[in-house]
Amino acid sequence: MQERHKNRQQYFNEQSESTRKYVLPYILQGIDTDKKLRVLEIGCGEGGNLLPFLETGCECYGVELSETSYNNALIFYEENPLKSNLQLLNKNIYEVTPDEIGGAFDVVFLRDVIEHIPAQEQFMKHLKQFIAPTGVVFFAFPPWRMPFGGHQQVSHKKWISRMPYIHAFPKPVYKTILKILGSSDREIEGLLNLAETGISIKQFEKIIRQENYTVNRKTHWFINPNYQTKFGFKPRRLPKIFQIPYLQDFYTTAAYYLLKIEE
Repeated sequence: MQERHKNRQQYFNEQSESTRKYVLPYILQGIDTDKKLRVLEIGCGEGGNLLPFLETGCECYGVELSETSYNNALIFYEENPLKSNLQLLNKNIYEVTPDEIGGAFDVVFLRDVIEHIPAQEQFMKHLKQFIAPTGVVFFAFPPWRMPFGGHQQVSHKKWISRMPYIHAFPKPVYKTILKILGSSDREIEGLLNLAETGISIKQFEKIIRQENYTVNRKTHWFINPNYQTKFGFKPRRLPKIFQIPYLQDFYTTAAYYLLKIEE
């Protein structure tokens, strides 16, 4: 586990910086920003991704399932002068209704969240009620087969946290490796749960076609923009010549999608 995973204020700051540089411009390109935008983040964690939207004058809502992350967000925003434009809910998104949060939104976004959600087809149906007719929804996620698509970097065991691709083994083999390297039963359970919900580029695109979403923009990253803030690596888009179905999942470290609902 890296220091940023233990130091939540550092993680909050890194999220804010990366979203300010890359996610915010990606989403707002082509959107009418003359009006005050309503923005919803699903799986907002401590709220670091929402800060750049608040700074541009957006009315922001965040929904977070984890009580610990929700409480951290309350602490981090306690003295923030922009907090009057932020509402946070500690709820499962399936239990939230648009009426509860003031109607549909101009921007809905999920950053590194869809790969944690079970029954993704059902979720994409549920999501539509939160998107205004002219609104957009943004997804950023690591394809399951990328080097750390299993999120093993959060492991408390140093060797596991540094081993790429081990999550791509068949589950019994992966579980055995985790046990041999000393993972706790609780950690193993969490990592194996991710093996159930991790999503590939092909799976994601199949779901959005089935649910009648239109791709407004998409970018596959060879070097994730997050890595500039975390490690100092310059972001690199994946050249089209390497965007080969199935194979691209192994070396695409992040996929960005900006979607609309088909009329």
